[in-house]
Amino acid sequence: MNELREWTATLCADLGLDDARDLDCAAVVAMARNVGRVVSNPAGPVTAFLVGMAVARGLSPADAAARLDELTRRWPRIDWRD
Repeated sequence: MNELREWTATLCADLGLDDARDLDCAAVVAMARNVGRVVSNPAGPVTAFLVGMAVARGLSPADAAARLDELTRRWPRIDWRD
């Protein structure tokens, strides 16, 4: 068991959540990394938390991912080379 899987299983147990079999860690990490690059580094983990809240309130993970992808694509980017 790798460290991330061990951590998420332990955290889920401690928080009283069902085990994380359906958790796609790679997708969550990619989401946070992408938002961190497009918006700002602190926006990555905050976004992951907010998307998790939305899913917990009934939004499907696929819909949440699609909405986030669309919003990220529309977000204005700063070209630091100027």
